[in-house]
Amino acid sequence: MANLDNAKKAIRVQGRKSAINKKLKTNVKRLIKETKKLAVAGEKEQASAKLVETTKALDKASKRFIHKNTASRIKSRLAKRVNAIEK
Repeated sequence: MANLDNAKKAIRVQGRKSAINKKLKTNVKRLIKETKKLAVAGEKEQASAKLVETTKALDKASKRFIHKNTASRIKSRLAKRVNAIEK
């Protein structure tokens, strides 16, 4: 256990940040899964709308806990899936 006040505060702050990042990461994963599911189902309009939402979430996540190249790779692969849907 930490003895110094600033160490105790650091533990509290890190706990809050971890909780926020966990919530955001879970949301990003959920959006990715939903986008993939819609792409596989062949629903182009809904998949395109979900892709926009997912891209926005990944852009925000790349400033916090996902590397920017990883976010770009995921966005690119999702866009390929959505654009490959035949109408």
